[in-house]
Amino acid sequence: MTKIRAAITGVGGYLPDYVLTNYDLSQLVDTSDEWIMTRIGIKTRHIEKTKGKGTSDIAVPAIKELLEKTNTTPEEIDFLLCATVTPDHQFPATANIISDKMGIKNAFSYDLNAGCSGFLYALETANRFIESGQYKKVIVVGAEKMSSIVDYTDRSTCPIFGDGAGAVLLEPVEEELGIIDSMLQSDGAGRIHLHQKAGGSVMPASEESVKNRLHFIYQEGQPVFKAAVANMADTSVKMMEKHNIASDELDWLVPHQANMRIIEATARRMGIKREQVMINIQRYGNTTAATLPLCLWDYEKQLKKGDKLILSTFGAGFTWGSIYLKWAYDGA
Repeated sequence: MTKIRAAITGVGGYLPDYVLTNYDLSQLVDTSDEWIMTRIGIKTRHIEKTKGKGTSDIAVPAIKELLEKTNTTPEEIDFLLCATVTPDHQFPATANIISDKMGIKNAFSYDLNAGCSGFLYALETANRFIESGQYKKVIVVGAEKMSSIVDYTDRSTCPIFGDGAGAVLLEPVEEELGIIDSMLQSDGAGRIHLHQKAGGSVMPASEESVKNRLHFIYQEGQPVFKAAVANMADTSVKMMEKHNIASDELDWLVPHQANMRIIEATARRMGIKREQVMINIQRYGNTTAATLPLCLWDYEKQLKKGDKLILSTFGAGFTWGSIYLKWAYDGA
């Protein structure tokens, strides 16, 4: 029996118009372009500043572009999965809101939260729905309005994050293309180093929680950095070894865009050159669940059918993992 695989058949992306530079941040906190570039590698990030606009409004333009590029109508979509840590509301799911705004009427939809690993986890989840044979056209979108939970008085976190969205269309193929394998892991003990203190059931919103600025991102940089380097590199190397992929045979590493030093350390462990690594952190910053699809969107024209890609990520939770896939079409 022929194995059905899920293949990415199109990519769409969107970034808000407003660009926040390192100079702009230096007017808000004690930082500088040199400090940020040396430690993180980010030059600019896009921010959604329009009042009343949420994550769904960032996702919609990315999906519109995706549908246009793939000649797909909203009515053809069977399932929409949104990876995000910044939903429009606690409920309903932002995926439901996106579907309504897009006129996607014949699909079910829900959100998935796995921190910065959200898109990777969502991609594997959607892959299983495709493999079942019941679903033919699935959208996975990573979308974030990180600026809504960033404390712009905290110089350790405010330079890191940006807003944006990337979306892919998954369809079944019978060739040896698409998602070949995945390795996903998590360790809840890491939650103490990276989380949002207030706003959930443990600490509901209150006058005190707002006054104490507890609704923003809390991160302990060194433990997160060490865990990210170790786990992103380990899972990527294991994937290469499992599938006998030599360093010069891998066409692209698609790493989570959290820190340039983490990206470089992962590439070194894998024995690959910088030219084999998708990098856009300097322009977009860390857009959390949107980083991986925005990389694919940026590099789409350079991708060729049959290219070997490893997607690798690390996020709050802790969550991490990798996916090995073979690209299904010529991007140019």
